Amino acid sequence: MKSKSIFLAVIGCCLMQMTIQAQDMEVAKWIQPVPETAKFALPGYMVWCGSMVKGDDGKYYLFYSRWPSKSGHYAWVTESEVAVAVSNSPTGPYQHVKVVLPKRDKKFWDADVTHNPTIYKLGNRYYLYYMGTKGTDTFHAPVTMQTKGWWEFRNNQRIGVAVAKSPLGPWERCNKPLIDTTTNGFDHLVTNNPAVVQRPDGKIQIIYKGVSNGNLPYGAKVLHGAAIANHPQGPFTKLPERIFVKEGERFAAEDPYIWFQNGQYWAIVKDMTGAFTHAGTSLALFESKDGLQWQPAKNPLVCTTAIPWITGTKRVKKLERPQLWIENGVPKVLFCAVYDGEENYNVAIPLKQP
Repeated sequence: MKSKSIFLAVIGCCLMQMTIQAQDMEVAKWIQPVPETAKFALPGYMVWCGSMVKGDDGKYYLFYSRWPSKSGHYAWVTESEVAVAVSNSPTGPYQHVKVVLPKRDKKFWDADVTHNPTIYKLGNRYYLYYMGTKGTDTFHAPVTMQTKGWWEFRNNQRIGVAVAKSPLGPWERCNKPLIDTTTNGFDHLVTNNPAVVQRPDGKIQIIYKGVSNGNLPYGAKVLHGAAIANHPQGPFTKLPERIFVKEGERFAAEDPYIWFQNGQYWAIVKDMTGAFTHAGTSLALFESKDGLQWQPAKNPLVCTTAIPWITGTKRVKKLERPQLWIENGVPKVLFCAVYDGEENYNVAIPLKQP
């Protein structure tokens, strides 16, 4: 009886600790000074969308999007390709290795562009979720949203997955989209920005961004939905919930990253206007008990667009595409895509959780 009482007391303390940790999750306080090695840029290219995984060889593999600098920032829609870089440390320096999802035959849905990489390891396989698209026009630098054919590429965006036994490949790509559009649905025009988590029951959940029909070519509302599958390669069943919604906002949030910690789900998203953090354009923390019903966390502000470099804090024009590297269940590095007005690059922000 005494042993049973001790056991129950220990369980109670653990549960209390988890509850306290969940209530007091304040990612803003985890952020550490950023070393210069944490900036990953590539001469001649715009760099975006960093997502990292640790390989079986102990090295760190950063999957990212790139496109020619001469084409300009908006050429991510028309010329992006997913590549991989490697480092001996999670915060770099990273060195480019190769392109892993290049252009391919026009018969495929992702013939011309790959973007939004999110790397996820399950068992002995690596799953690289991404957005792909194609179009009929060719482009001359610089590319803008007014360039002929730009909106065709944007509205052909769909979500897919590639699978490999090693971060360096070879990568087997799906011949059809993993998450396609739904006629007259919230995702009638576009599906992109996949965020992936394995649920406690072993199922795979994707939260993704969709654009509804209307006001072509831009479309109407930008919303997020969820889909669940028994296997990382699907098939996925879409669910009715709409996520990260703010009344009165047509485009409240984007770029979700989701994970499971302390008995519940968490998400970091780009807060487009500060509707959730009241801090202007920023990164916001959300929480959920079931991964489907979400609300801003008690401490929603993750960070503004100011990066705390060791050499001094610098505010940038864009800080987007948040991704975490999680070790032993604890977030250790926050990866973000940066546009500072002159160049695009990726930054690995060290975290230290109390």
